[in-house]
Amino acid sequence: MSFFLTAGKRQIDLSSPQCMGIINATPDSFSDGSELVQNSKDRFTIDIDKVLRRAESFLEQGASIIDIGGESTRPGATEVSVTEELNRVIPIIEAIRKNLDVCISVDTSSATVMSEAIKAGAEFINDIRALSHSETLAVVAESNAAVCLMHMQGQPRTMQRSYEYNDLISEVYDFLEQRVAACAQAKIDSTRLVIDVGFGFGKSLQHNYQLLKQLSHFKGLNVPILVGISRKSMIGGLIDRPPHERVAGSIAATVLALENGAQIVRTHDVAATVDAIRVHSVYKQA
Repeated sequence: MSFFLTAGKRQIDLSSPQCMGIINATPDSFSDGSELVQNSKDRFTIDIDKVLRRAESFLEQGASIIDIGGESTRPGATEVSVTEELNRVIPIIEAIRKNLDVCISVDTSSATVMSEAIKAGAEFINDIRALSHSETLAVVAESNAAVCLMHMQGQPRTMQRSYEYNDLISEVYDFLEQRVAACAQAKIDSTRLVIDVGFGFGKSLQHNYQLLKQLSHFKGLNVPILVGISRKSMIGGLIDRPPHERVAGSIAATVLALENGAQIVRTHDVAATVDAIRVHSVYKQA
């Protein structure tokens, strides 16, 4: 099954899987926040030139979407104010839109941030709360942005302390089906929707691999599947390596996700992921 995803004025061809590169504008990011900061001891301020170089590199390596995040959603993460989130992401979105031709995604659950990001040039909303917060459905409905609806049990600060499922696959599927239906009711066309089963968001190691193994089940929702596996604890918990040494494990999991129907791969490691996508695509066509 193949799709064209509508994202703003773009039609993204998903007949071959696409790569989404991550740029985190957060001080506690385990990947790039500290690498992209200005040399200031007073406050956390992203260096726009460094961000542009990172974005340019992602495009050269084969990414078609760049995902900008201003609030960490890792387990135990601290919430930030809407003002701080806006200060982190809007200058980045504006700079990338001015300088590069690429689909820009914003990783947020705030209606205000969504609205301002779309005005600044974002064409994709990546929401870990699946448009459940106040006004978010309306903001997306009034735009032509694509949106990714993710499953999460609990909240980022506490989601890995306690989780319980009677039937993991059915419960995740039913939640996503309900959110897809909510989007339809809000007049958000299905060609703008993507779903994400939420690896690492209120799931045990076993839950994550059960979802990975049965990812093809979610094709039943008839919208593209995005996966975010890159460098997560579901990899580190198996191989006992710090985040920057989890690339090989992440790529192995990515190939399994592709085999089971993933059409967008969100990653910190664009070049390696694009290589994996290309090898898998030729394998499937052989």
